Amino acid sequence: MHPENQAPTSSPQEVLRAFREFARTTLLGHDAEFDSGAEPPLELYQPLHKMGLLNWWLPTEYGGAGLGLADSVDIVSELAYADAGSAFTLLISILSSSMVSLYGSPELKEEFLTAMTRDGGYSAALGSEREAGSELINLTTTLTRRGDNVVLNGEKMFSTNSGFADYLVVFAKSAGEREKAASYHAVLVPRGTPGAQVVKRWDMIGLRSAGTYQVSFADCVVPRGNVLNGPGLKIIEVGLNSSRILIGAIALGVARRIRDVCLDYAITKPLAGHTLIENAVFASKLGQMEMQIEVMRNQCLTAAREYDDVMAMADPPAEFLRRGALRSALTTKMFCGQTGWQIATVGSEMFGGLGYTTDLPISKYLRDIRAVTIVEAGDDVLRELVFRRFVLPPNRRI
Repeated sequence: MHPENQAPTSSPQEVLRAFREFARTTLLGHDAEFDSGAEPPLELYQPLHKMGLLNWWLPTEYGGAGLGLADSVDIVSELAYADAGSAFTLLISILSSSMVSLYGSPELKEEFLTAMTRDGGYSAALGSEREAGSELINLTTTLTRRGDNVVLNGEKMFSTNSGFADYLVVFAKSAGEREKAASYHAVLVPRGTPGAQVVKRWDMIGLRSAGTYQVSFADCVVPRGNVLNGPGLKIIEVGLNSSRILIGAIALGVARRIRDVCLDYAITKPLAGHTLIENAVFASKLGQMEMQIEVMRNQCLTAAREYDDVMAMADPPAEFLRRGALRSALTTKMFCGQTGWQIATVGSEMFGGLGYTTDLPISKYLRDIRAVTIVEAGDDVLRELVFRRFVLPPNRRI
């Protein structure tokens, strides 16, 4: 690593203070700019790289800060308080990089994870497709073995960061094989590989400072060593555990922002000879928000600590493959998304007619928080998954 980009030796509390300061001084107050749909403001995030805090979860052996997921919950909440799209951009590389860290060869990890910390890079995971949607068992992107290489063909619909990522982790099915666990693969594709092409950047309703892309693969050739070790569908389940928990933390941060915006408004808003803050109905709504925010944070931390406990075991890759999707990760994303949406709805109503205009930033927060219930599998998909994995009798579970 370059000396100026050494991983910090600060405590998690000091790191959190650094992120809070960055969020408040660099990101906060740019709602209109971040909501404009302009290209992701990657230059704004460079101070984090200079502090050794971009990709803060990467292991210390690859130059990262090595922070756990429990430490990451409040970091993401602070970032999302300032701008949810920036928080999403900065956290979502954990999905692909954690899969490489757990299931990549030593050579892949040394090359690509070290480069992320050295250069301040990003990564992306590409699973969803037009027909398959979130049902990755129906993937149409194919992998064909050709000597010492594999060849990818297909198209992926929604992938955040893939337009500027240093590498992609692409999910594909072996061409011509029956549907079985061993026929699905996760493949690392370096940036600039011939045959990998960004088709377009989607114009999203929320998280507009992030970049979500459609990507195609046409005879895209990479070495066989770039295939991660393990069944692809299980690998993506494992990777989604960390990102789903932190996406829940996005809802937490936006909910905190909504609470504070409502409070600031109520302090000056006249109502029947008094101010809105003195109104008992309004006060009860803010009290309800505070209770919901507290439970959201506790749920995020509980799930994150379970994830960290697995990472501390003797063989985390094997243990994660055994467990697959963690119930706590699924329920955290669902609960925080749904609860955050309730808070955003009440917050919008508090502003009356102005709450349904674009004149106030509450409209941005409403759209941003909605994404939590949609990205990385919508609530209906997750409800069914929770039912099949954790509600059905054990002999009928999948």
